[in-house]
Amino acid sequence: MASLVSKTSVTRGLISRIRAPSIAHSLCTATETRTQKLERIADQLLDLNKLEKHDYAILFRHKMGLNRYGPAVSGLGSSGPSSGPAATEANAEEKTIFDVKLEKFDAAAKIKVIKEIRAFTDLGLKEAKELVEKAPAVVKKGVTKDEANAIIGKLKAIGATAVLE
Repeated sequence: MASLVSKTSVTRGLISRIRAPSIAHSLCTATETRTQKLERIADQLLDLNKLEKHDYAILFRHKMGLNRYGPAVSGLGSSGPSSGPAATEANAEEKTIFDVKLEKFDAAAKIKVIKEIRAFTDLGLKEAKELVEKAPAVVKKGVTKDEANAIIGKLKAIGATAVLE
C-alpha cells in the first residue's frame, strides 16, 4: 500500500510539472481512477498563470457553446416554423419589458417635463435637463407595460409626447 501511495505522489509530481498536456494524460487510463484524473486536472489548472487562466476560461466557454451572455444561439439562418412575420408578431406580443421614449414636448412645458422626468428617474436637475433637451430620447428603460403607460400618461398630461418601445 505504501509503495502505491509513493508511486501516485511521484506520478502526480511529474504530471504537474508538465505544462503541455499530452494525449496520453488527457484520457482516463486503466491505472488512473476518475478521482485521480480530476485531481490531476485541478492541479494543472491551479498551476496556470493569470493569462493562461483567462485564455482557458474563454476556450472552455467556447467549447461548451456559451458566449459572454449565456448559451449561444444556434440556427440563426434557419427557416423553420418560428421564422417569418408570424413569429415577429408572436415575439411582439410576448414582450414584457419596455422603454419609454420622449418624442417631443411643448416649449412652455419644458420645466414641467424636467420635473416629471426627475420624479420617475434618479437623475439630478442637470442630467434631466440634458435628457429633455436632446429629445427624442429614451427616458426610462426596462419597465413593465403598466408602469410605462403610467409614465406616458403623466407626460402627456403636462404637454409632452412619449411612446412605448
